[in-house]
Amino acid sequence: MTQPPSTPITSLSTSRSHTTPHFPAAPHQRSPFTVASLSSGSSNNTFLMPASPIKGRRTSGTSAKPKVLRSTGQRPACLVNASVTYCGDDQIYAFGGFDQYTDEVYNHVLRLDLNRLQWSLVDNYGDIPGVRMGHTATLYQGDKLLIYGGENEHRTYLSDLVMFDLKTAYWTQPPITGPVPKGRARHAAALYDDKLFIVGGVTGHSNSVLTDVCYLDLKRWTWSRTWSFVGRFDHSAWVWGERLWVFGGLGEDMDRGGDIWWLDLKGSPSFDSPPSIGHADRNDPNWRGSTSSRPGYTSAPPSYTAGGSGYAANSSSVQVNPSTSVRASHASVAPGAISSVNFVHSSSMPSQASGSHFHVYSSGTVLDFVTPASTIRTGDCCLASLELESLRWQKLAEGPEIFDAGYRWHYCTMNEDGTKAWLLGCVADHPNGPNGLYEEYLGDVLPIDLRKFGLLGSEEPRVSSDKFSASAAKANLPPSPLGIDLAHLFDVSPDSSSGADFTVTAEREDGDGDEQVDPGSPVLPRRGQEVSWCPASSSISPPIHVHKLILLARWPHFSRLYSSQMAEFHTKKMHIPEPYSVVRAFLYYLYTDSIAQHPSYCESLTQVAGLLVMANIYDMPRLRLLCVNRLHKELDVEHAAVIWERAGMANEEWLRRRAAGFCLTHWGRLVRTNGFRALSRGSLMELCEEVDTEGRVVGGEELEAVGGLGGGRYGMGGFARDGGLLVGQKGRTGTNVGQDGDELEAEGEDDEGMEMT
Repeated sequence: MTQPPSTPITSLSTSRSHTTPHFPAAPHQRSPFTVASLSSGSSNNTFLMPASPIKGRRTSGTSAKPKVLRSTGQRPACLVNASVTYCGDDQIYAFGGFDQYTDEVYNHVLRLDLNRLQWSLVDNYGDIPGVRMGHTATLYQGDKLLIYGGENEHRTYLSDLVMFDLKTAYWTQPPITGPVPKGRARHAAALYDDKLFIVGGVTGHSNSVLTDVCYLDLKRWTWSRTWSFVGRFDHSAWVWGERLWVFGGLGEDMDRGGDIWWLDLKGSPSFDSPPSIGHADRNDPNWRGSTSSRPGYTSAPPSYTAGGSGYAANSSSVQVNPSTSVRASHASVAPGAISSVNFVHSSSMPSQASGSHFHVYSSGTVLDFVTPASTIRTGDCCLASLELESLRWQKLAEGPEIFDAGYRWHYCTMNEDGTKAWLLGCVADHPNGPNGLYEEYLGDVLPIDLRKFGLLGSEEPRVSSDKFSASAAKANLPPSPLGIDLAHLFDVSPDSSSGADFTVTAEREDGDGDEQVDPGSPVLPRRGQEVSWCPASSSISPPIHVHKLILLARWPHFSRLYSSQMAEFHTKKMHIPEPYSVVRAFLYYLYTDSIAQHPSYCESLTQVAGLLVMANIYDMPRLRLLCVNRLHKELDVEHAAVIWERAGMANEEWLRRRAAGFCLTHWGRLVRTNGFRALSRGSLMELCEEVDTEGRVVGGEELEAVGGLGGGRYGMGGFARDGGLLVGQKGRTGTNVGQDGDELEAEGEDDEGMEMT
């Protein structure tokens, strides 16, 4: 996002001499102003902040498309079924895996420094685990990796857990008790409440698909019993909303289905209380006592010998004693409700049968990176999201917006905040074989900033106030308890002992008061602008009573101006020439750190779009992120045109493209909305130019013939007489970007076709 002008505000003169005020031609026209200082007798003047920039398109200075970065150092060659984990401090660790061409299985620890983009082989010590592939690596307590299971060079399935200390590069095996699960590989692991949940995988000589779930209590290092859940391997699992979720991978029928499963963890004593070890468990052949059966560890580092790939498998290191016996009795069904949804069809849901998919979790959302592969074109790739609260699919970006042609991506990892992901892969047309160059499966890195797509990160949900609806909490986080308390003091007159000591006014809207700004009042500048004066004829809204302390703590731009003892320091008044409802919502955000829907604040997406512009003007990244998140999730026909226009003003190119695609897809309905009619002439012309040069409107029988009615190729739904379809020369519409609940039901276009079980 292009930043506002960055001239230091402290460079402005604050001398006591008066200068002649310079009057702009109109309230919305920006002109160079001279600096004016105020005497103590000018306390009745109102400090005026300039209006939003000219309502024209502003091009972002940087491209939103991520760039492929080439790594150096000891790059892993042809590494398959390894674990790749982001471990903080701009470090990615890779462990284990096997060579695609030599079948060597490794237990090396490799580290990628993302700052220098350099791979290095990590010297590691202690109880070094044996070689393995298809295991899981889970970051624990920020400085430890928990390695569980996998398959060794003898194709034996492992059931051990070892821990790698990232600070000391030392391996240990905790003394674990309880019934050890079956050895497995290609399973999924999820960390929640100091419990490591293990779901599914394959095991046995026939590679049987496991349908079980269990957990390791990391406080007591005790395994729970095993329950029946869902049969999966090569899948993803995570915990959100006190539910264990499973998505992706292959089932027992070897099909890549589009169903998602979840298991309720709340309220079940089996998950809330520590695992119990009874007499029956101790007689189980898989039960392990308090003493580990593994040999003691050696303190000497392992010796490496070079192989064809640059380093050899360390198969001589200490190997676990795997547990591969299969119980004769079937596991009982897991406690807690088990549910699943099968997504039959959605125009926004990517097909799981084609392409290389990476599923990761962030902020109540499952992200599906559909990356290029031999079975899919780059143009058919995409980044899609599934909101777990609503079980609604949305397409966040098309493949060409993220992926360059000619690359294959083999691994994906994400930071703990859920705000950034990294894809690791290589050039697709590398020569193969021992006599040529090896494919360096982790040689290229594609960093993706997920905040550009409106993702907030993995924030814990807050307890909402009664004033906030449930739907509002879904769209954005409601205020914290402290924010709710501060909200009681917002816009309360000082006569009510609220302690308010500052007044803010805005542009009058219909139904507001009709007060006037004092003639000759100073104008509060943006960064890099000088003080100007408000014309006497400016109509303003009723005053908004606030606290200077809140504004100083939460609004960096205000704090800089106030510390420079500019005009607002003396007047204790400020006028912001933006709509009253937007300014009030902005100030309310400063008190509550929330833009969730409220009966009096942020009720309309038009107000949120106005907040997005203010976030860009005053360089407030968190407010910008909250606005983008809510606008793209709640994008609808009524507000699409306004969101498109405001996104352009705020330099949010991704949101602008998304809104433009939505407008073109629903053109017939869009042109009948008040939001479209409220656009300026310039914006109307620019929106019309978003369509392809050879584009035309398709409707009636022609639209029905190409499958536009009833969710065909274009997924339009509805009736031809209610709207047409804008089609480019290749017969493709703009990006189909999802609808709000009303539109989904009315048009039948994004009905996910969900089957609930």
